[in-house]
Amino acid sequence: MRSKVRLIVAILFLFVPWCIRRRLLIGIFGYEIHPTARIGFSSIAVDKFKIGENSWIGQFNFIYNLDLFDIKRESVVGRSNWITGYPPRGKLAYYFHRPDRKSALLLGHGSAITNSHLFDCSDTIQIGDYSTLAGWGSQFLTHSIDLNENRQDCFPVVIGDYCFVGTDVVILGGSILPSYCVLAAMSLLNKTQTEEYVIYGGVPAKEIGTVSSDMKYFSRKDGFVG
Repeated sequence: MRSKVRLIVAILFLFVPWCIRRRLLIGIFGYEIHPTARIGFSSIAVDKFKIGENSWIGQFNFIYNLDLFDIKRESVVGRSNWITGYPPRGKLAYYFHRPDRKSALLLGHGSAITNSHLFDCSDTIQIGDYSTLAGWGSQFLTHSIDLNENRQDCFPVVIGDYCFVGTDVVILGGSILPSYCVLAAMSLLNKTQTEEYVIYGGVPAKEIGTVSSDMKYFSRKDGFVG
C-alpha cells in the first residue's frame, strides 16, 4: 500500500475503538501487535510495525514513512513525537549511494521515549535496552547535506543500553552514545563516543564527568522509571 494512502487509512482508523482498530491494523497493514500492547490516538503509517508485550504508544504521535518501527517488550513512546523517514524507493532517491540504508526506529526492551521529540529516520535510529530519552524537544537527525559532494547524505544513530538522554539535545547522524552513559541536557552529540559510565555534555558533547556502576538505574529490570 502506498505511503499516502496508508496514512489516510491510518488517520481514519483513529476514530475506531482500540479493540477494533487493533484487528484492522493487523488485518489490513499486517502490523505485529502483541495482545497486551496499546496504542493511543496516534497516526502510524509505516511498511512494517512491531510492538511487543506490555508496550504502549501514547497520544498524538505522528509516525510515517518508515521501513520499520520496532518496539520491544515493556517499552514506552509518550505523546506528541514526530517520527518520519525516507524509505529507499521512489524517483527522488536522495540516498542512492547508500543501498543498504534502512529507514527505521528500533526501540529496545524496557526503554522510553518521552514527549515532543523529533526523529529524522532517513537512516536507522537504534535505541538499546532500558534507555530513556527524557524531557522535551530533542532532535535526532540522521541526514544532512554533504558539502564536498553536493548531495544529501545520511548515517545511523546508535544509543546504547541503560543510557539517559537529557532534555533538548541534538544528536546527529553517525553518532554513538555508548551503554551506561548520560548525555546532559541541551548537548550536541555529533560523533562516536566510546567510553561507558561517562557523562557527555556541551556543544559539541565531550566527557564532563563519570557515573557510578552502582547506581540503581544501570541495573534495573523494570521499564519506564515512573
